[in-house]
Amino acid sequence: MDRIDRKILKLLANDARASVTDIATRAGLSQSACTRRIQALEAAGQLLGYGAHLGHRRLGFKVTALVDITLGTQIEEDLAQFERAVGQIDGVVECVLVSGGQDYRLKLLCRDLDDYERLHREHLGRLPGVVTINSSFVLRSVPTRSEADALFGSRE
Repeated sequence: MDRIDRKILKLLANDARASVTDIATRAGLSQSACTRRIQALEAAGQLLGYGAHLGHRRLGFKVTALVDITLGTQIEEDLAQFERAVGQIDGVVECVLVSGGQDYRLKLLCRDLDDYERLHREHLGRLPGVVTINSSFVLRSVPTRSEADALFGSRE
């Protein structure tokens, strides 16, 4: 990966709707060369997809919960069963296996505290192998850089 590939990734990370023509111009490439590079980044698994950032609060999801979960075992099949079950819960936007005192951290988007309570009662409390659930609620989200800017720096 060279400087131009990093530039392409940063441009796409900051605007997934940018045209290949615009990216090529800004990266100093022809359109065909830019297309080949994007395809190579995709094939190498360095560019996994394209997306939109949703205004979840404006869409009615006003509560963000960070949920730490501890399981009773660390057996691989128990972890896999838990992960499959979490993948079926609407509202879970992220699930990561972590080190430390808990096993997983989930990020949930909920309409309100009643919605969170429903998710906890109907889904989180019924997940396989769960021993403890500790929840925190986001008071404010601080703007951060894109993944590409964080990985490659904000200059270029």
